Amino acid sequence: MAHVAARPPERVDDHAPPVGKIVTACRCETCPTASRGPDGRGRGCRMSVFLHRLGGMLGRYAAFVVVAWLLVLGTVVGLSMVLGDDYDDSFSIPGTQSQEGQDIILDRFDQSGTTATVVFTATNGKVTDSANAKAVKQVASAINAVRGVSMSNPLGPPPGQSAPILSSDKTATLGTASFADVDPSEETLDAVLEAGRPTGSARSAITTSVGGDAYNASDPPSRIPELIGLGISFVILAVTFASLVAAGMPILSGLVGVGVTISSLVVISNVVTVNSSSPNLAEMLGLAVGIDYALFLLSRYRRQLADPGIEPVVAMSRAMATAGSAVVFAGTTVIIALTGLAVARIPVLTVMGLAAAAAVAVAVLAALTLVPSIALLLGERLRPRRRTRPDKPAADERPPKKRTKQKRTKEKVLLRARWVHLVTAHPVLTIVPVVGFLLVLAIPALRIELALPDNSTAPVNTPQRQTYDVITETFGEGYNAPLSVTAGVITSSNPTQTVNDLAKGLRQLPGVVAVPQATPNESGDTALLQVIPTAGQNAPSTAELVTELRDNSSALEKKYGVTDILVTGPTATNIDVSDRLAGALLPFAAIVIGLSLLLLMIVFRSVAVPLKATLGYLLSVGAALGVVVAVFQWGWLGIPGLTEGPIVSFLPIFLMGVLFGLAMDYEMFLVSAMREEYVHSGDPRDAIYTGFRASAPVVTAAALIMTSVFTTFVPDGSNTIQPIAFGLAVGVFVDAFVVRMTLVPAVLMLLGHRAWWLPAWLDARIPEVDVEGAAMHRKVEYEDWEKTHGTTALVARDLVVRAGATPVHLEAPPTRVTHLPVPEDVEPVELAQVLVGRQRPSGGELVVGGLLLPEQGGAVQTAAAYVEVGRPGDDERPVSDQVEERARLSVSSRRRRTEFVARGTALAEDLQRSAAVVDGHPGPLGRAATTAAVVEAALAVAGGAGLLVLIEEGPESNVPAGTAEAMAQELSRQGTTAVLLRPDAWRRQRLAAAAGRTAAEQPEEAST
Repeated sequence: MAHVAARPPERVDDHAPPVGKIVTACRCETCPTASRGPDGRGRGCRMSVFLHRLGGMLGRYAAFVVVAWLLVLGTVVGLSMVLGDDYDDSFSIPGTQSQEGQDIILDRFDQSGTTATVVFTATNGKVTDSANAKAVKQVASAINAVRGVSMSNPLGPPPGQSAPILSSDKTATLGTASFADVDPSEETLDAVLEAGRPTGSARSAITTSVGGDAYNASDPPSRIPELIGLGISFVILAVTFASLVAAGMPILSGLVGVGVTISSLVVISNVVTVNSSSPNLAEMLGLAVGIDYALFLLSRYRRQLADPGIEPVVAMSRAMATAGSAVVFAGTTVIIALTGLAVARIPVLTVMGLAAAAAVAVAVLAALTLVPSIALLLGERLRPRRRTRPDKPAADERPPKKRTKQKRTKEKVLLRARWVHLVTAHPVLTIVPVVGFLLVLAIPALRIELALPDNSTAPVNTPQRQTYDVITETFGEGYNAPLSVTAGVITSSNPTQTVNDLAKGLRQLPGVVAVPQATPNESGDTALLQVIPTAGQNAPSTAELVTELRDNSSALEKKYGVTDILVTGPTATNIDVSDRLAGALLPFAAIVIGLSLLLLMIVFRSVAVPLKATLGYLLSVGAALGVVVAVFQWGWLGIPGLTEGPIVSFLPIFLMGVLFGLAMDYEMFLVSAMREEYVHSGDPRDAIYTGFRASAPVVTAAALIMTSVFTTFVPDGSNTIQPIAFGLAVGVFVDAFVVRMTLVPAVLMLLGHRAWWLPAWLDARIPEVDVEGAAMHRKVEYEDWEKTHGTTALVARDLVVRAGATPVHLEAPPTRVTHLPVPEDVEPVELAQVLVGRQRPSGGELVVGGLLLPEQGGAVQTAAAYVEVGRPGDDERPVSDQVEERARLSVSSRRRRTEFVARGTALAEDLQRSAAVVDGHPGPLGRAATTAAVVEAALAVAGGAGLLVLIEEGPESNVPAGTAEAMAQELSRQGTTAVLLRPDAWRRQRLAAAAGRTAAEQPEEAST
């Protein structure tokens, strides 16, 4: 008689997400998914289950984790102090003409270091007058005497120049000081500045100004603004948590994470190329996301801890499974976006993106390990003094759907409830003004001018800016942006004359002011010319001149008998970088937008939510770019200390990458609460109100903290950091408060049920991501159920194999035989595959050996297997040979293979003996089928399966009836759980066949 277990009690939370796809896994003994934990249950769980276990483990090793973080921090800080930094701000863009030309100059002209420009101006008369010329020579000699620096008398003229560079009125001249190093030390730069000051009689004859590429570094920024930002963050956290101890934990976590990241970058800079902007960006992002991620986790932990009956370790485990999963997802999106900056194929930008991604990764790791450990060490001190308000608002707090004449209650209606009611009361009246406002903010972005920063954007009190202004005023702006042109002259019989002819031809080109330098190298195979454009580096005419020189290079080569004309130098390099960034912007945008749609569709199981979120993200990016252009390019606000001019070339792509990750953070934390409520209640209006009330405080605090952190990097930042920090601050503020907390509720209210619609065919094809800890809730509920009902090997509830089929309910005790009648509309093989995790069911819930499906499907496939009793097989070879043959395919280690074969053979022989005692006389085909079932069952159990599903022999099988039952009983005696599937249709056919045989035998006996 079949045994069907009583159904487990209904879950408290009956709105779990639909069953997802089962991950196919190998069942061989050496497969990673076959590993089992100390409790005998398989690993391979989803993120939320893993983080739930991590929370429990941190409870046991909290002190060890904190000490480990301190040791890591101390080690990298110590190494960074010993080694010091070795940042390199040189640009290299492989695959461009400018880089190829730079390599030729380095190889054939030995110009490996950087240069400084010195302007000599006569106080009276011409600079070429004898007294003034003597003063110029004296200063040039003093600079040349500095160690690691060489400089010739600019009136000499220097080698390679046919005449000195003089201003139009001949009152000034230009000289070049060459450094041996690409990045000279501060001592060397200061020594050149000191030597460049006229002394003695020269002081009254000339004035000097020293600047140029060597002086493009800025002074170390002040830490006072950052401290102010941290103070603001602490105040916001103290108000949010109503606890000074809790408020300090996210800041501590952020500082530790940033300390580890920055110190690591300092150490790494001694091994690989790291530019000086990377640590600033890493610090800015690491501090912002580090505080935010710790805030998300700690707020969920305190919400769990508000229940007086819950222990801190349990509360942390549940917070890790819910908020921790969200932190992992959020951090992963930011990391993907930042590493995606490599699509531009510019090493400097790639390094900046990787450094910032490393800071985010460390912040995620700190939020998931350091913060929980400190919180658990503090124990009860983080428990809220009074119980927090529940997530679901009271009826009087929830905004009414229709106005009534009821008297106002004295209950306090929270501001967030008033706000969400206001913006959703008439969705269209919210959507149209908000979208219009953001589009207006984005209008200036249409006029954006992109360029890499040069000395024209340096602070006015710096040597490089002062020298730039003097050169512009005295010689013309083009002398600040010289172009270097290389050409091969190896085929020329007179290289010097060929170079002079080429220089003469270049002077005649429109847009060229002068060609002051033209010389071949010592071996006479390569020429180097300096071309002065009419305007500066960022002027369109300069870019047009570079393009014209490159486009006409073939004609120039043919005309002057040279080869391989290349346009290079810092100006050409910056132009190439800007062009490559502009070309990479659309592909990067396509990657980010596509990734946004895919990730959000996976998370929210919706079409409208990803589209809405992506459009909101684009509006935020447009608004941020528009405000940056208005402030930094047009100078509308006129804020002292802000650099005005073209926007740094990589700002748009960097802003898109970072804002993408941050926007997805706020979207996920806000909308996931709404989705959770919608799945539970089915009421889209109530889901918006409840979800907004539950998540708005944390999102508000996180956005304010991130905005304040970014803003503090603006006043004292470099001309590269200032617009990036300002743009991120504006983008975060707009995205959080205008888009996510105003536009999103209105759009969801307008769409209603359609906001959560996803086609069934698409839902079946995209994977599931458990960012809200649904798997953890199910596992906790199952473990609670198991405490009262005892341990079970398999629990199935409302399990639907195929849409429209009869649900199956089953409870299988461990090491017992459980009989399960199979409904007529269910295929036995399909049911068996579902029970062992090899096929996705249409619905219902399934737990096998404490492993959740589909979350732990890989582990289930190693812990369970099914066997068709009666399937044709091989009866000619002994079972030991068949077991050994199969072992060679699945077990690589000889020792383990020997053990596997011995264990499998012994079990197969036991099963074969148990099947032999069944009343029946099978023929050869029947013996072969029995052998096949025996071998399959033995291999599965020997490979670690603790549960075996046996499909009973069919009515037309050559195997005697009762063979599957005998095998199941033998498996049970040896400690394996057996589930015997008995199809009702097969049982009736057997009974009918048996009745027919009995009726046929009776007449035969009578006649006898």
